[in-house]
Parts: sequence; C-alpha cells; structure tokens
Amino acid sequence: MAPKTITLKDVAAVANVSRATAARALNSYGYVGEEAAARVLEAAEKLGYRGNRVAQALRHGQLPIIGFVPGDIQNPFFARIAHDLDVELRKHRYNLLIASSEEDVDQEKALLDNLRALNIRGFILAPTSGDDNQHIARLAKDGAPIVLIDRVAKDIQCDSILVDNEGGAKEAVDYLIANGHRRIAILQDDSRIFTAQERFAGYTKSLQEHGITVDKNLISVSRSTVKHAVDATIRLFSRRDRPTALFTVDSLMTQGALLGLRTMGLSVPRDVSLVGFDDFDLATFTDPQITVVAQPISRIGPLAAELILERIKGSQAAPRNTTFPTKLIIRGSVSNPQI
Repeated sequence: MAPKTITLKDVAAVANVSRATAARALNSYGYVGEEAAARVLEAAEKLGYRGNRVAQALRHGQLPIIGFVPGDIQNPFFARIAHDLDVELRKHRYNLLIASSEEDVDQEKALLDNLRALNIRGFILAPTSGDDNQHIARLAKDGAPIVLIDRVAKDIQCDSILVDNEGGAKEAVDYLIANGHRRIAILQDDSRIFTAQERFAGYTKSLQEHGITVDKNLISVSRSTVKHAVDATIRLFSRRDRPTALFTVDSLMTQGALLGLRTMGLSVPRDVSLVGFDDFDLATFTDPQITVVAQPISRIGPLAAELILERIKGSQAAPRNTTFPTKLIIRGSVSNPQI
C-alpha cells in the first residue's frame, strides 16, 4: 500500500489551527502569531509535510523555468538549439519548457499568453512573423526577459541572435552560377517568415548581379516539411523547360527535394545540381554528398542561454544583436549543366 500523502489539512489539525493559518505560516505571507507559527512548523516537520513547491514557486514567480517557442520543433535546426539550451540552462539550475508555434501566429500568441500566466522567468523565441508582433511587444513592455533567435520582430528592443541568411543564400547561388547554371530554381517556405525573406533576397540578388532575370516560374513556395517539399519539387521539375539547378532554403526541404528528384528518376548532380541551406546528418550519407550553406548552430543555443540568464539577473545593458556568418560547404551535388 502506498504511504498516505500528508496534506495541509493534516498539518493544521495537529497544530490545532485553521488551514488558512497553516498556509500562511508555511508560505510566509500574511500575519501569523509566533506561537501558532511555531506549532505549524513543528507539525509539518513531525508529519513530513512537503507541500506543493511547484505551486508556491509559480505563485511567487520563483520557478526556474525558461520558455522556448521555436517555429517547428521537428525542424532539426530548432531541435538542436533546444538540446543546447537545455544543457546550458541546467548548468545554472534552470529548466526549459518547449512549446512549438508550428509557424502559426495565432498559436504563438496563445502560447506566449499561457507561458506568461505561468510566471516563468524568461522567453527565447523564433517569431513566426516579423510584422505581426504586438504580443511580443507587450511582453517586452512588461519587462519580461526576451531573446529572439533566427528571426527578428519589427520594433522590438531586445537581444537577438541571427545568421547572415541573405549572404549565405547569395553565396550558394553564386556557386551554382559559377558552375554554369542560369535556370536556378528556389524552394522556399512562407514569405512572412524572416529567414525566408532573407534567403530569397540573397537568391534574387545573386541572379541580378549576374544579369539573370528572376523567373517567377522557378520560384516554388512550400510548407517546410519533407512531404510538401517532395510535391513542390515534382511540380517544379515536371515543366518542359525545367531548371538545371535547385536551391532549397532549409534541411527539411533539401531532403524532400532529394526524394522528389529520385521519384522522377532525376540524378544529382548529373541531371540537377542541388545546394541546400542548413547542414544535416544525411547530407554526408547520400551519394553524392550534398553541398550546403552551414550555420554555426552550435553557437546559437549557448549564447541564447547566456543572454537570457544575464537579463534574468537584472542586466540593463543595451540589447545585444549578434549575426553569425555562414559557410558554404562544397561536396558533390553540383556539376556543370548538361546541355
């Protein structure tokens, strides 16, 4: 038989006080006479009463929890950051609460409201929208410690960590052009997401600098999932005048593109050259290995943890806005187009 759980009612009965008095004595609020308080503490010790420490900490804003709201936790990029945040924060006796927005602004708003109601200590988030961010502005105005990662939110003054999305995308397309490609397609996600906007800007900038007209027929917008990327790739390459190269804006889309091309019987790089934004484990297990724009992902989580902890401790320093460079890792998925 499981041991009986000692309740506040049991403590009050032994101390011969009301439950309200016992609660005040144990939680250190309101007035309790010295003699009554002593009886309550003695009864609690004798009975082994522990109380609901979580509820008490939530009530007083002392629970050492930091909320992390990524765009999609299934994305390997956000999964790795969540892991690194958890490791770093536990070193400082903080815990991580993860709630994915799934790239939905309304869901993001609801999540932040719920997390705020829990009175947690700070927020690390990747905003779903750069413009629709009044809910984030309210958090900042209320003094909540906030660190933005991967994306920015317009007119929000807080710490942020980004990578050079535009520069990385431009370098990728520059490389394809240097290998003789002119019909270069792009597979991207929702254009209201900051990273999508920046990577598309890098794509168009490279084409324009090389005198190549941006062809809307070579631009495919897809949800950032493998399944949707497969379908989008098949649509792109079912054209009579199909692209000779493809640039994908994240690792899930790269994987979907590979599957879609394989479904169509197209070989990389013989039939199609491929460069993806974001490195991923399978990129080096495919044949050929995939050329990628790599982000310094191992640096993002630890820095975000450092920044949020500084704010929780009361730092009033000006916001730190860090932008990491990317690196083009050349492997075997690009060759000259077969004309």
